[in-house]
Amino acid sequence: MENVGEEAPRPKVAVVVFLLKGNKLLLGRRRSSVGRDTFALPGGHLEFGESFEECAAREVKEETGLDIHKIEYLTVINNVVLRVDKPLHIVAIFVRAFLSDPNQTPQNPEPEKCEGWDWYDWKNPPRPLFGPLENMSASGFNPFPVDCNDD
Repeated sequence: MENVGEEAPRPKVAVVVFLLKGNKLLLGRRRSSVGRDTFALPGGHLEFGESFEECAAREVKEETGLDIHKIEYLTVINNVVLRVDKPLHIVAIFVRAFLSDPNQTPQNPEPEKCEGWDWYDWKNPPRPLFGPLENMSASGFNPFPVDCNDD
């Protein structure tokens, strides 16, 4: 019988953005408890009624100050972390996007969550990468379109 008043952990949905500029992508060093001091992509939790594209644009704007366009779905991964203190289950929707204006510069409006943003080569990224991103990198995943002339 279930404990009344004690809700079972539930998965959360996140949208994560491979923001591309030429042959580079945007990464920031995390300050949150999950993945602290690892490099990660911008992204965050999907809000009720929001499309993946709307979530991607909102999260990138909130975290980096950048405006994006040409947002397209890439893949989804299922992340389950069975930590003793708090189990975590996130379904991460990965999308690719480009800067609306290639002359924009990333800002850091949430310094409590990220040390800052910069452009990195996906073939030689900074280390350590955030766990799910490290797994994608190690698998040979390529977020760039075949004809990466779009920036």
